[in-house]
Amino acid sequence: MFRQLFNWRIGLALVAIAIVSATVFYSQYLAKKIAADERNKVSVWVQSLKTRATTTDQSAINLTNIITSENTDIPIIETDENDNPSGQGLNLDSNRIKTDTNYLRKKTEEFKKEHEGIELVISKEPLIINRYYYGDSKLLKDIRYYPLLQLVVVALFIIFILITINIRNKSTQNQVWAGLAKEAAHQLGTPISSLQGWIEILKESPGNEKIAAEMIKDIDRLELVSDRFGKIGSIPQLEELNIIDQMEQMVAYIKRRAPEKVNFIIDTKGETNIPAMINAHLFDWVIENLLKNALDAMEGKGDINIRIRDSAAAITIDIKDSGKGISKQNMARVFKPGFTTKKRGWGLGLSLSKRIIEQYHTGELFVKNSDAKGTTFRIRLKKITL
Repeated sequence: MFRQLFNWRIGLALVAIAIVSATVFYSQYLAKKIAADERNKVSVWVQSLKTRATTTDQSAINLTNIITSENTDIPIIETDENDNPSGQGLNLDSNRIKTDTNYLRKKTEEFKKEHEGIELVISKEPLIINRYYYGDSKLLKDIRYYPLLQLVVVALFIIFILITINIRNKSTQNQVWAGLAKEAAHQLGTPISSLQGWIEILKESPGNEKIAAEMIKDIDRLELVSDRFGKIGSIPQLEELNIIDQMEQMVAYIKRRAPEKVNFIIDTKGETNIPAMINAHLFDWVIENLLKNALDAMEGKGDINIRIRDSAAAITIDIKDSGKGISKQNMARVFKPGFTTKKRGWGLGLSLSKRIIEQYHTGELFVKNSDAKGTTFRIRLKKITL
């Protein structure tokens, strides 16, 4: 799948480069042809002015009038023998010419940078030469800017394709996750039922009551795990529960299985009831994963601080350990499926936890900070709106 996606990206990039390159070359070719044609038009226009000023032939005058009137898109400025604008401007903003005394001078300097002026000898004795400077027509400007527009269109197209591919891959991945989870729940169902039957037989044998009671706890745990997996991919039922109670229950559960040198500290700032809409089984699963990761990071000793706050914006839960922290190169991968630094495990715990919080509880789960003194994971949940 990843190789196919990589090939897709290479293919799209090559197509984009080919399209943009072809567009740039062809646009430059057209721009040069149009620029040459426009210079020729301006030259003819200038010569027509000279002809009109020096001839008495009415037919020639009529022809020059037609030539000069046909230029409706190329802006031209006439300058005198001192190369100063003479007040004559063609295809320019007439209102600006009247109101802004520097307008023609500014446009003249601009046109000088674009094209070389065309000279017209008015008289030889004394020598008087007027110059005509011109700018690009709207058509020529459009042709020159067209490659940029084409590049934007191609870029938007590629972005759209990549987003579509990403959405499709995420959808497929979600389906695989849900399928694996439900299959795991289904496979657990048969041995759990069998074990429950064996426990009933064990209960009937004198002296095995204590063993049976402990086995019942383990089976209850297996049923809880099976129920959690069964809910993946389905729309979970959320209910209003006290976050503090949920956290205290999970801390108590993990504490019984943690080394004695690990201290658990819950800080609620005096609050005893913070209601939130959650699914108890899935939410407990997230907390269990985060607490177990904290224990693994501390290697048997240290503090785990759980800070719960109810603010106007959201409910936040910070779980901070005093472990070795997460390296910079691993920070961006902690929530990716399959990533783990442990010798055992599939690297699915944090990935599933993030999905549960963000997809099922519409909240957030992220690493707030991490350094050599420990790591803090933060859960942010929406407040109940009345």
